[in-house]
Amino acid sequence: MHALLLKRAYEPATESDGARVLVDRLWPRGLSKEKAKIDYWAKDVAPSHELRRWFGHEAARWEEFRERYHEELKGPGAQEEIELLRAMARKGRLTLLYAARDEEKNNAAVLRDYLREARRRA
Repeated sequence: MHALLLKRAYEPATESDGARVLVDRLWPRGLSKEKAKIDYWAKDVAPSHELRRWFGHEAARWEEFRERYHEELKGPGAQEEIELLRAMARKGRLTLLYAARDEEKNNAAVLRDYLREARRRA
């Protein structure tokens, strides 16, 4: 598997991004599709609306958010998308795009770690 990178969807696309995949359930507010230059929108690996609202990007809820999100990622819809992302990552660099302001505590970071752990188990 090639590099798995994280980037805010609002940052300009670069050649070094490789395949650009949006991993949020909602489209980033105010971002045009042309400017986003997204290759694929992986809605089914994004946290559920309920989990996203519960988390609310509150740092005190981060660890529990990670645990709950890991459980959601084990679901059948998410697993199909995860396999697709893994296939994309085998072909080249993959950049997971997210809209959150927090660059460390966001769903894309959890997903990246989940994909890396799955790679180690395989």
